[in-house]
Amino acid sequence: MGISRKTPRETETDPFYDMLFNMLIAFVFCFVIAILAFNPKSGKSGDIPAHAEFIISVTWPDMDPNDLDTWVQDPAGNVVWFRNRDAGLMHLDRDDRGLANDSIVVNNKLVVNPLNQEVVTIRGFAAGEYTVNIHYYDSKNQKPVEASVSVVKVNPRAEVIYYGNVTLPKKGDERTAVRFTLNGTGQVLGTSTLPKTIVERNSK
Repeated sequence: MGISRKTPRETETDPFYDMLFNMLIAFVFCFVIAILAFNPKSGKSGDIPAHAEFIISVTWPDMDPNDLDTWVQDPAGNVVWFRNRDAGLMHLDRDDRGLANDSIVVNNKLVVNPLNQEVVTIRGFAAGEYTVNIHYYDSKNQKPVEASVSVVKVNPRAEVIYYGNVTLPKKGDERTAVRFTLNGTGQVLGTSTLPKTIVERNSK
């Protein structure tokens, strides 16, 4: 029975393949580093958490040029509005100015977003009363504006705790859309539409 002999190619590693393997490892390492560099870190300063406990939405008719503002006050007296977009655990996601900031030019053509909507998120909660007011900030046609207001409790499942309409006759008017009270676990104890002024005392 003869003894088989292996050729040098079977017993020795080709240096060329070693070099290719090392280059592949280096390429994969650089690729991983690049991916990590482009991946934004969570908790970065200035980021707005996606988590929310309540979502407050204010809309008014599409293509209406007038500017309505949403004001929300929490039980501690913090107030969120367009000049104070973060207050306590509340955040104003977008300040909609009617048609003033709803258009862009694309390929030399004007593209208009007809939707008028402002959204305030409450990322946590404290026991006590929250007040949602609408302020008629600016008028382009001197006409009354009717706004629709909804308050949705998000967790543990979506639940509409308020939906209604409020009419603002003229520029400068302020109307209370809804006041809702929470207990320490975020349960809604009650709602009302009793008027409460928060714009005048906070806008100066």
